[in-house]
Amino acid sequence: MNPPFSFSLRRSLSLPAAAAVLLGWLLGCSSGQPPSSSIEVAVKGAQAAAVSADGEYASIGSIHHGGSLWRLRDGERLYDWNHKAGEQTTIIASDFSADGRWALTADVYTMVLWSLQDGQATRYWNAPGEILSVALSANGEFALLGLADHTAVLFDIQRGGIKRTFHLKNRVRSVALSDNSRLALTGSEDYSATLWDVASGNPLQQIMHDDDVQMVALSGDGELALSAAKYDKALLWHTRSGKVIGEVPLAAEKLNRGIRFTAASFSQDGKLLLTGRPDQTVQLWDTRSLKQLQRWQLPKRDAWKPTGAAVLAVGFGKNANQYIAVASDGFVHRLTGG
Repeated sequence: MNPPFSFSLRRSLSLPAAAAVLLGWLLGCSSGQPPSSSIEVAVKGAQAAAVSADGEYASIGSIHHGGSLWRLRDGERLYDWNHKAGEQTTIIASDFSADGRWALTADVYTMVLWSLQDGQATRYWNAPGEILSVALSANGEFALLGLADHTAVLFDIQRGGIKRTFHLKNRVRSVALSDNSRLALTGSEDYSATLWDVASGNPLQQIMHDDDVQMVALSGDGELALSAAKYDKALLWHTRSGKVIGEVPLAAEKLNRGIRFTAASFSQDGKLLLTGRPDQTVQLWDTRSLKQLQRWQLPKRDAWKPTGAAVLAVGFGKNANQYIAVASDGFVHRLTGG
């Protein structure tokens, strides 16, 4: 349905110069390359984020200041994106359409579709259940929702209504869609990563893990899938055959400490995989060999405190060898190399 009021508030706030300087001097670990530059987007940290397909924008769900859209080339906060006028929404999930026209934000029970042309809210919907994860289709027509009621639903975000329901045996923690919206991927607390045929609603492939599957990613052409589980390995696999290509390397002691992959994105051609972890680590992989091509270590907000910063979202920049990572301590980092 159409939003009952305007949710968009245009901003003209410029990023303080101090927040845009290189934060490499804060880096307390030499295990990876530091970011080339960083901008602050949330003073007290963020709990949700997404990076647009072209690396131009980031949608941020701040812990204390609601939702917002940022233009990354100049660090400009363009809009406040909240679901109710005069209130700051706790955004728990967000995504961009691959065509660069739309963005979706979700709190636990509502969704808003935003136009990237003018920042205006175009559709507002109540969700069919408690939302845990979202994925927006490439053309912004559908949203795949991972729900706490043991289902994932394909929701018509333009006109409203559920087009397809996928049934799991536990909560659906992560979802992904192929660019043509013919394939859906779900990660569930029933330990499964399941590939679905959207037209029929039937499962095509299923990979079982030894713990809750908390993150999945799908290449744009739908040929490759990544599934990562809590206290268990992360697997890269072919969607047509279900054959596992290999395990994305992560030391056993890190898995035992609960360090896993928290964000992932495939390059447009599917040859590269960018991943993020809760220990401020971002890695670039060759999807054919699973060889690590590059590793970055993100800085802490305060180098002298033990608290870290999980990687909430990663993405590829417009130019070659440019990458984006959003950390939970409220910074967006630009990465170069690889």
